[in-house]
Amino acid sequence: MKLVKKSERVAKSNSDKCTVYEYLLRDKDIDGAVAEITGREPKTGFECNKECKELCYVIKGSGILFVKNGSVKLSEGDVVLIQPGEKYYWNGKMTLFISCNPKWNANQHVFVK
Repeated sequence: MKLVKKSERVAKSNSDKCTVYEYLLRDKDIDGAVAEITGREPKTGFECNKECKELCYVIKGSGILFVKNGSVKLSEGDVVLIQPGEKYYWNGKMTLFISCNPKWNANQHVFVK
């Protein structure tokens, strides 16, 4: 078992519209984070995880997840799975729990126009 207390989480500001609280499990296969989104993220273009699947659960709020070929409306209690290589951006006011497999790392994450 691995436990990370709220007091041990690591806060990172991706932009003025997105703060991520990482729960560092120190596991190579999976991780977890809470993201607070208050607008469009990223500010322009799309982001993409080249290796990770992202399982996202909407804790509270609502918004839209845009992908290259469409969009989905999200609200509290919804779950969405983003596949590796899928280009996307968020827009709305929502708090998400996000788990990545394999564990998220900055080297595989890219921003695209």
